[in-house]
Formats: sequence, C-alpha cells, structure tokens
Amino acid sequence: MKRILVTRFSAMGDVAMVASVLREFQDQHTDTEIIMVSRPLFSAFFDGIPRLKFHQFDPKYKHRGMSGLVKLFKELKPYGAIQVADLHNNLRSRFLDILFRTAGYQVKILDKGRPEKKALTRQQNKVFKQLKLTTERYADVFRALGYPVKLKHHLEKQHRLIPSGMMPILASNSKKIGISAFAQHPFKVLSMEKMTEIIKYLSDLGTQVVLFGGGQAEKDITEEWARKFPNVHSVVGKYKLGEELDIIAHLDLMISMDSSGMHMASLMGVPCISIWGATHPFAGFLGYGQKMEDCVQVEHPNRPNSVYGNKSCLCDGVEAIDLVTSEMVIEKVKAKLDFE
Repeated sequence: MKRILVTRFSAMGDVAMVASVLREFQDQHTDTEIIMVSRPLFSAFFDGIPRLKFHQFDPKYKHRGMSGLVKLFKELKPYGAIQVADLHNNLRSRFLDILFRTAGYQVKILDKGRPEKKALTRQQNKVFKQLKLTTERYADVFRALGYPVKLKHHLEKQHRLIPSGMMPILASNSKKIGISAFAQHPFKVLSMEKMTEIIKYLSDLGTQVVLFGGGQAEKDITEEWARKFPNVHSVVGKYKLGEELDIIAHLDLMISMDSSGMHMASLMGVPCISIWGATHPFAGFLGYGQKMEDCVQVEHPNRPNSVYGNKSCLCDGVEAIDLVTSEMVIEKVKAKLDFE
C-alpha cells in the first residue's frame, strides 16, 4: 500500500476542492493511503473518503514558526509515507518540503499558474481566457508523482443524514435552497438590499431557504432575514461544519458568492448559482462540477482585476459586484428549478 502525505492548510474553499479531488483519486487508486494535513476545522470535508487519515495542523500554537513546522515534520514521519503532494505552495509548505526532500521523500509541488493569472487580472493587455481549473492543478501534482488521474468534473449527490432539528425543513416537499451570502472580501459580496430581494422572492414562492455564514455579524444578519420572512432559516452558529454539509446535501440548489459555500455545495453534489464581482471563473476557481452557465456576472474589460477579490474593481465607475442585479440571480434560479 503506497502512502502519500498531502498538505493544504487553507483557505476553506481551496481545501474543499482538495477533498473533491481526493475522493476521485482514491476511487481510481485502491492501493494508496492518504495522510491529509490541514487545519482541524476542515477535517469534516474528508469524512467518508476511503483510506484517508486526517492529521491536524495547528499554525497558531503547536506548529507555529519554523520550530513548530519541524515538530509537524517529526509527527508525520511515523506514518511511513514515501511521497508528498504539496497542494498549497506557500512558505510553510515549502519549508516542510525541504525537510521531506532531505529525508529522501519524493515531493511534488502545486503550480499555481501565477504568470497566467497575472496576465488575466492586469489592466493593460489583459489575456482574457479560461485558465486551468484549480482541481486539475491539484490533480497534476499526483500525476507528477506517477499516478494517472482523470477527473470527471460532474456533481455526485452525497447521501447524508439530516441533522437534529432540520427534519421538518429538509424532509418537506418544498424546494430547498441554500444561500451563502457572504465572502471574505466586500468586492465579492452582493449588497444586502439585493440579497433581501432574492430571499423575499424565494420566501413568497414557499421555498424553504437555509442561510449559511460564520461569525456574529453574519449570524445577526441571517437571523434578521429569518425573522422577517416565512420559510427562511438561519443555521449560522447552530451546527458544526460536518452538520452543515449534511444540510447542504439535502438542498435542491445553493446560491453563493465566489466563496466556500459554492465549494461545499460541490462537495455534496449540489448545483450552485454562483455570483461573481471582482473575480471571474476564468481564474480556475469555479466550484468542482459546477457549470459556467450558472454563473451570474457582468462582463467588463476591467474584470477580473484580482484572483481572490481583495481589490476594488470599478467598471465604468461602479463596483463590478454592484452591476449584478437581484433579477439576474432570480432568473438563473427560475431556469434551474423550473419556477414559474
């Protein structure tokens, strides 16, 4: 049995994409064991993947700094792996790579495609084309280690149990739509006014709407929506990540910004209407198995101006995300679920 160490420490959506790739990889290579190294919160993404063991990475305390990474290296050595797939390619992972190479491991590192992404996001002489999907970049690392991998790039519905308290909502005959209305950067987030219009429309149809998010501010916003509209439910702060995945698995559709909500929907095999502002699917971060026609965006020569959406993107003096209307999102939802 071949054993491979896989490192990807953050961010949430990127780690969820790793899980999608590893699920298919393990199906295709039944003679391999995976040691997945990432933050404790993300362990739920890898539940159910055969022959996979999760090893916790604690960057704030136990594995902080160079001495902490040396400690992590010593923790990982007893697994007896002979190969390392670095799916992060940052300072921490590259330091670990040096330690593993010195110890005789075969190490392959993610190519992030920085030159192509720089060409895609620059303002002058922009090279506007679809770049390699991030999931294929992950698969390339395993190919470089000597494993053929063919990704299907289609959604596979996952069968999960309904969490306690969600049975009346998720077992109903109504359409069930999740909404992940937030993102790390404001240039990726649809205005609360427009999102309110979308939620009201779905509520008026009798759709069961489940709101996702994290942190107190997002909890307050989603609970206000839940109070204001019937059939709308906030699960923010009420369930663990694994239970949120259980909930998502029972949805008919997810609506999400270019953020982790989209990638969690992909992992559970649920189609997603994704909303794009400063970023663009061409950078390769569309959810695994999701369709380009389900992306809501306004094409403009300034887009995308960044890979991660951390920079203002003005299109004719207006933020790109603000050019997206609630009607555009609603039309996508109606087409997807055959609403009248």
